[in-house]
Amino acid sequence: MFRILTITLHLIAILLWITGCEPGPDEQTPKKELLIYCGITMAHPITEIARIIEQEQQVKITINQGGSEDLYLSLKTSRIGDLYLPGSASYRTRHLEEGLLGEFVHVGYNQAALIVHKHNPKGLDANLNQLARKDLAVVIVNPDSGSIGRETKRILEMQGIFKAVMDNSSYLATDSRNLNNALKNGDADIIVNWRATAYFDENRELMDIIEIDPNLAKPKKLLLNLLTFSKHPEVAQRFMEYTASADGQAIFRKYGFIDNTHQF
Repeated sequence: MFRILTITLHLIAILLWITGCEPGPDEQTPKKELLIYCGITMAHPITEIARIIEQEQQVKITINQGGSEDLYLSLKTSRIGDLYLPGSASYRTRHLEEGLLGEFVHVGYNQAALIVHKHNPKGLDANLNQLARKDLAVVIVNPDSGSIGRETKRILEMQGIFKAVMDNSSYLATDSRNLNNALKNGDADIIVNWRATAYFDENRELMDIIEIDPNLAKPKKLLLNLLTFSKHPEVAQRFMEYTASADGQAIFRKYGFIDNTHQF
């Protein structure tokens, strides 16, 4: 039920965006407008790049944020928009045959990590079995809504503890932002989230990262996809070009991402 509501809210936002794009009878022709579907974890660098491209191309860019799967279902239903950036390349692989995702560029990597309160007051370590401890408050993301949920499920299944951790979770968050809020609000002592989120300005003073064994938490490619029904593919392609460039990658590194050359 909650997932249906989330998708409905995305569609309402898109309809409002469309309504706002239509000029009145006495208005001049508006600027070109791009709509980007962006997984919440990548919203900071994409927003910064959007402001640059708006000035360069004299366009308006709207960013629709959410869980990667929910965003795909929204763009699939509406057939409106220009670019799609999910939290993992697996979403492109999963949906490519549907014909909505065109060319793409590689813009960096996500990598999962354990995240705890600043200064790690519980003295926790990299042992994933901690997530099943009854004395710890744990929250994870629903694997059916957000990319970090799918990645968490994959990692915990490799360890054979997915069910135990699900049973121990206070509740399931919908995306990486809600997951971090669970930690900040005191609902969780430890979470599994994309490591870059702990570098964001609103989080860096409140959280510490505990790295997961890279054999388990492998970097996940971030692919920025051109939507095949884009009304402004030339501007969308310029956005893609800039994001994959040295300047765009410096912005991604600033927000804690591994760039497309594997540099932090």
